[in-house]
Amino acid sequence: MKLPKAASGSRGNFKKDDPADPRLWRSLLKLVLVLITVAVFLPALRSRFIDYDDPDYIILNVHVVTGLSWDNIKWAFTSMDASNWHPLTWISHMLDCELFGLYPFGHHAVNVVLHSLNATLVFIVFARMTGATWRSFLLALIFAIHPLRVESVAWASERKDVLSGFFWLLTMYCYCRYVEAVKEKAKSKRGLYALTLIFFACGLMSKPSVVTLPFVLLLLDYWPFKRNISAKLVVEKIPFFVLTFISCIVTSLAQKTAILPFKKLPLDLRLENVCVAYADYLSKMFWPTNLSVLYPLPDHLPFLKVIACGCLLVAISIAAFVLKRQRPYLLVGWCWFLGVLVPMIGLVQVGSQAFADRYTYLSAIGIGIMLAWSIPNLAGWLRTGVVAAAAALILISCAITRRQIDFWQNSENLFRHALASGGEDSYQIHGYLGNALTTEGHPEEGAAELRKAIQLKPDVPLLHERLGMALHSSGKLAEAKAQFDEILKNDATNSATTLNELGSVLYDQGQVADAMQHYEMSLKLNPNLAPTHYNLGMAFNGKGDYAAAADEFQRAVSINPGYAPAHYQFGLACFNAGRMDDAIREISFALALAPNFAKWHFSLGEALVKANRSDDAVSEFRTALDLQTNYPEAARELQKLNAKP
Repeated sequence: MKLPKAASGSRGNFKKDDPADPRLWRSLLKLVLVLITVAVFLPALRSRFIDYDDPDYIILNVHVVTGLSWDNIKWAFTSMDASNWHPLTWISHMLDCELFGLYPFGHHAVNVVLHSLNATLVFIVFARMTGATWRSFLLALIFAIHPLRVESVAWASERKDVLSGFFWLLTMYCYCRYVEAVKEKAKSKRGLYALTLIFFACGLMSKPSVVTLPFVLLLLDYWPFKRNISAKLVVEKIPFFVLTFISCIVTSLAQKTAILPFKKLPLDLRLENVCVAYADYLSKMFWPTNLSVLYPLPDHLPFLKVIACGCLLVAISIAAFVLKRQRPYLLVGWCWFLGVLVPMIGLVQVGSQAFADRYTYLSAIGIGIMLAWSIPNLAGWLRTGVVAAAAALILISCAITRRQIDFWQNSENLFRHALASGGEDSYQIHGYLGNALTTEGHPEEGAAELRKAIQLKPDVPLLHERLGMALHSSGKLAEAKAQFDEILKNDATNSATTLNELGSVLYDQGQVADAMQHYEMSLKLNPNLAPTHYNLGMAFNGKGDYAAAADEFQRAVSINPGYAPAHYQFGLACFNAGRMDDAIREISFALALAPNFAKWHFSLGEALVKANRSDDAVSEFRTALDLQTNYPEAARELQKLNAKP
């Protein structure tokens, strides 16, 4: 979108720290920012989808995985799935699936590109607002490579962070141009104001927490724009506040089932957690260790810790206010940090986290402002030492960030790290890890973690259900059946998934008729349960009714295109029907979602042989042997193809 031209020569009355030709330097610095950001976050492209929000946002969401269509776009603007209204975020995920399917590489690549653009925009916006090239570059660099950015960039579901950040920064850029046009009384000011409002609306449609942006624009009026503070500036922001009000109403409706009531989380504990959470954010900004995907809400907080954190916040606030005339950027940066976090700080508690790394994506810019603009005002010898220390810390941050990205490679790594980072007492982390281990083919380890979770929180049916699934996968059918029977005893009317899992156990016990009866009962409660269609397909397979089985597998993948086992079984059905192209497509899709099953690679190799693609088949048979060294069938196929194992 082409921006209207602001009046030339208007950048505010600021003393510049630019060299003789700032445009050349700024262009070079933009390139450096992009290269550093991409280099640091490049390992994120190897990450898989995570068993935490990614299923709901992407791989199990039929509207997303089927890509862009008018029906899906209409759904994006009318849906409140995932307890949010963020249509542009949904559409961005749809576009990813349209372009890349369910291959995680593309989804992560888009996040990295958006983050790189955001880092560049931070530099562009602040350099234009203040004329301070090097300070703006330092601010943008801190923003780009800090370890707290990892959660927002390396997690596919957190597209809403990088996307809303993009529109937030575009809003600031257009507002800067608008202020320049107002000072010069240029005709372009109306167009620039309209663009500012449009980008703000786009930000709200990407993530509701952008509601704080109008207050940030008022802070920018104070510094660096140095506009005359008056009611006129507030009136100027009325359209922004109207959009903020509408967004708050829509968000409250979307999150009404996710908001914790005061009975579960009393007001006094919320207020205590606010103080501690702000202090924890500051701590992790300056000492980013033990970063975790989940920081569970505590049942209580030590009184002395709450008092100490409260005193710290008050002391910094007083210092920033006292120094506001000499160093207005301190007050602006501090208010930015405090204010941008307000929607996520826990006064209105959504979810079970005490705080989260992702919430710092935009709020941390305020602390960056305080640091970047303070360094040049230090005494000469002290400034030299601080600059050297800052350079060393930036290099260390790059190393920590890349290390943190490694934990996001898969669900098991992520939740094992969460346990090691202080989550040993969290039933949620044990539960997520147990489910991840079961999914990855380690059901006995998964069951052990799920038992720990149940020991910590015995009244969560989902934990018992997942324990039953882990026990089933490890061959302990009687124990698995006991878990499912217990759940159904307490609630048989809302347990479609439990009925399905119990049916699967009965099937493995040889009670095929009873199993199919449970599948049918499950589908009566929820006809769109893909695993039930899959299991019913397997039952038809066992009875020799392959056509009915293929129909059930096809229904399963149409309901849930991210269901890897259903794709594999549908591929086998196509193979048996002689449809090799369809078989190769379905089994390949299954392996894109779950690449560590040797049998699946072997089946793909067989289909490729039938399709006269021997070279590709050799690669699949070798992969099967790499995953399972004792696989004589794969070795024999390689021998037939005159290929070495």
